[in-house]
Amino acid sequence: MTTTRYEPAENFAVAMDGRDPLAHFRERFCFPKSANGGECIYLCGHSLGLQPKTAGSYIESVLREWSRLGVEGHFDPQGPWISYHRLLGEQSANLVGADPAEVVVMNTLTVNLHLMMASFYRPTKERHKILIERGAFPSDQYAVKSQILFHGFDPVSSLVELTPRGGESCMRDEDIQSLIDREGASIALILLGGVNYATGQVFDMAGITKAGHRKGCVVGFDLAHGIGNVPLRLHDWGPDFAVWCNYKYLNGGPGCVGGCFVHERHARAWDLPRFAGWWGHDENTRFLMGPDFHPIAGAEGWQVSNLPIVALAPLRASMEIFLEAGMERLRAKSISLTGYMEFLLGQRASPKFSIITPREPERRGAQLSIRLCGEGRAVYDRITEEGVIGDWREPDIFRVAAVPLYNSYQDVYLFVQRFLAALQ
Repeated sequence: MTTTRYEPAENFAVAMDGRDPLAHFRERFCFPKSANGGECIYLCGHSLGLQPKTAGSYIESVLREWSRLGVEGHFDPQGPWISYHRLLGEQSANLVGADPAEVVVMNTLTVNLHLMMASFYRPTKERHKILIERGAFPSDQYAVKSQILFHGFDPVSSLVELTPRGGESCMRDEDIQSLIDREGASIALILLGGVNYATGQVFDMAGITKAGHRKGCVVGFDLAHGIGNVPLRLHDWGPDFAVWCNYKYLNGGPGCVGGCFVHERHARAWDLPRFAGWWGHDENTRFLMGPDFHPIAGAEGWQVSNLPIVALAPLRASMEIFLEAGMERLRAKSISLTGYMEFLLGQRASPKFSIITPREPERRGAQLSIRLCGEGRAVYDRITEEGVIGDWREPDIFRVAAVPLYNSYQDVYLFVQRFLAALQ
């Protein structure tokens, strides 16, 4: 990998943008406007991606089909709704490093997490614990605790939390491995965010999966902050399942339908319990409306209901752009952009802030999490007034992400200048 020699002057950012082969993709997204009417510096794709300019046309196309065809739109040869999700599933499989049969686009993240735990969290008296990271996204914590209670156990004794060492913000790989080795015999499920939402740390998913399986644990990942952000190879790494949303780096729109991965070794595990619904039933006999459930082999067998076609349309728009750009090129630019932001912030080091995201490129994605001391929320409010959109996480974290699909080096340069001014 070529290392970029960063420079502090603005003309460096201008030059980098001038030779960026992905720069033109920026023009295909809608940027919010600031109070003065100019484009905001939007560094919040880790929370909600920008709208593709073609999203409206994809939605309008579905609405026209509905108007023209009514119920027959499900089977229209030109683009049947009954298989609308499958194209998105194939594109998603490409992004997560999976076979198409291992991936399905359905529901939303926490719903999918519950569906996966219904099948894969099977606690016993001897093995009933769930391992998560301390500081996991709250919805994951709520879901996990509710599943423990549902099975008649107590989160006080059945929930194990990975905790950083004193004075550190991120977990060390060796500490994760050590905990799994030590507690693994009592752990039924390891469920971690592939990328921690608060710190931006990328976990060693391959190593965690191997360690968990060695101890007989089921392994799953929440990839809300991973898909479209960092390279993934789920099939090869071998976790049992993974879930994600599509509205962050994949720009599918607020509340967009999520996605789910189930490894192929479970494709025909008919003995696994699951919450069934008609859209997971064998396609060849689905419309015979029989009383007995016969699941589709693979991830689609976990579907419950038919898909919301209008809600999927913006994701189609974004996926087309995303796959045209290519994950390899996007990742290379992401490493460069994030490194540039870190470099500029390091030029003006101050006791008022620190970066808690790992420094190593392989241990982070596009996001940098900045810890602000003292009146941190006031700094965040000031920079927001200046037309910078990031987000604040209590008690002291300012999260920003330079998304390679639509952010520029000049975005990063201007953000750092406004951030440092807001610190004064």
